[in-house]
Amino acid sequence: MTSTPKRKKGLNANYNRVGWAFVFMAVAMIIAFYFYPMAEALLLSFQSGKGSNLTYTGLNNYERLLTDTTFLTTVKNTLIYLVIQVPVMIILALFISVLLNDSKLKFKGFFRTAIFLPCVTSLVAYSVIFKYLFASNGLVNALLLKIGLISGPIQWITDPFWAKITIILAITWRWTGYNMIFYLSALQNIDSSIYEAARIDGASAFHQFFKITIPLLKPIILFTSITSTIGTLQLFDEVMNITKGGPGNATMTISQYIYNLSFKYSPDFGYAATVSYSILIMIVVLSIVQFKLGGEKNG
Repeated sequence: MTSTPKRKKGLNANYNRVGWAFVFMAVAMIIAFYFYPMAEALLLSFQSGKGSNLTYTGLNNYERLLTDTTFLTTVKNTLIYLVIQVPVMIILALFISVLLNDSKLKFKGFFRTAIFLPCVTSLVAYSVIFKYLFASNGLVNALLLKIGLISGPIQWITDPFWAKITIILAITWRWTGYNMIFYLSALQNIDSSIYEAARIDGASAFHQFFKITIPLLKPIILFTSITSTIGTLQLFDEVMNITKGGPGNATMTISQYIYNLSFKYSPDFGYAATVSYSILIMIVVLSIVQFKLGGEKNG
């Protein structure tokens, strides 16, 4: 009888060893390819110099951020994209998902696939297509001129204001379907009896949406808001391929500035690492704000 607890303890120890054997390689690779580079980048952010000739200079790089006009411009541009594009995309994705969740809608599979497809296209390919579509002699201007909405071509790529609009349109086109999938899957898990009870009580579709759908989708809305915020703060491909940050620095993002500091200008890897950590700080701060606004509670 006394051998049974010992046997169970031995089995548990074997299970633990087997479990760690499966997990070890994944943990080792995460440490090697994620946490180690992050730690190295943090150390690099305290160094200054050109190329590989770096020396530790303390907080000089972080002090430089506050007076770097190019960096401040990229922060302003990125925040403009964030404040305008993310809410529009979230609302649009939510609206489309509700429409596509209607049991009476025909060809739902086709519409869902068509709206989701943009997010699996190549970033470079779709950015180049947008660049040609919104060129001064591109298809968009040609259509607007033909139907009489404009009297002359809009400089979508070379005008600071319209260039930002082009970037926002491109991001919205690509990522709306991605967020729609999350909302659609969450909507399909809501018990239809809840809506039936609301209809019996005389609730309109408008009230059902704001009193039932939105509250029940709150965790998913919070999740997509945070992931969209992170993606927008790291925005690079669209700006690089459509406007190259121009005209001037009117559309340049923080990530493109990091690229320029590392590979386009005289290589300044220490300062580039500092700028990259500024994105991390902004992500952490904005995520905390979104959790607070979203009403998330511990436990």
